[in-house]
Amino acid sequence: MDYTQFDVVALGELLVDFTQTGISAQGNPLFEANPGGAPANVLAMLSKLGKKCAFVGKVGRDGFGDMLAETLRNSGIDSRGLLRDDHVPTTLAMVRTLPGGDRDFSFYRKPGADIMLSAEDLDVRLLRHCRIFHFGSLSLTDEPCRTATRRALAMARDGGALLSFDPNLRLPLWNTPNDAREQILWGLQRCDILKISDDELLFMTGESDFDRGAHLLHRRFPNIRLLNVTAGAQGSYSYYDGLFVFEPACSLGGVIETTGAGDTFCASVLSFVLEHGLDGLSGDDLHAMLRFANTAAYLVTTGRGAIPAMPDRQQVEALLAAN
Repeated sequence: MDYTQFDVVALGELLVDFTQTGISAQGNPLFEANPGGAPANVLAMLSKLGKKCAFVGKVGRDGFGDMLAETLRNSGIDSRGLLRDDHVPTTLAMVRTLPGGDRDFSFYRKPGADIMLSAEDLDVRLLRHCRIFHFGSLSLTDEPCRTATRRALAMARDGGALLSFDPNLRLPLWNTPNDAREQILWGLQRCDILKISDDELLFMTGESDFDRGAHLLHRRFPNIRLLNVTAGAQGSYSYYDGLFVFEPACSLGGVIETTGAGDTFCASVLSFVLEHGLDGLSGDDLHAMLRFANTAAYLVTTGRGAIPAMPDRQQVEALLAAN
């Protein structure tokens, strides 16, 4: 196999989001099966932006697993790190859309195939041949995937990769909130690039003020070189080497649902880092990064599902030029 360096390797959940699409004639909710999972969503957007990506994770040997494997291939994502579990089914999530486009998740994952990834499943050569390794907290909820995530991160770091972390807090998947905090802290202690939402910042720092919360994280975790806070319809904030910038959200209406918006934002930031590096960034650089990421995140909310609705570079740049 060719192990030429990948731009980004991501590890974690690959699942099916059943997204509510309407009401049947009988008054029952209708759901559409959309491929999803935050790490896979990030890679799908990066692939749209021309980056070479690979996924590491596990799905069931079932029809949903077949669909997800095909989605990776169709998205241009290398799937040599995708394994199939013969005994545990593919993880499923029911996504109910709330007024304003936000979501409520119900997971079918007790267990689900994604948490069955073990350290023995990992391809060392794949993990040591990437520029960025991206992970979230959902692969830290249970064993054996928790140990696999920790081992994969060490392999990628040994290969010289930057480490990117998105807490992606989903409290129903944790035994207690303290368990979630403990494992998210583990990720914060090790990442170079952090994307964190406003509610996750509050959860981890107790601060609703973004500046105070971000400064608390930077003081406690000096390893975090680029820290971005997303605040939904308000916009996003970036903290880097003493610099602070804010960019308002792209607000042109037409939002259907917000699934994948944060992942699209995260991918856009990683694409920027791949193109510009992490050294010597200016305030203008950070503004440009956030404007692109905000616009891409807005565009994905105007479609249904995550991966199927992701824009390409031309669509993002066209909207930026028009506004």
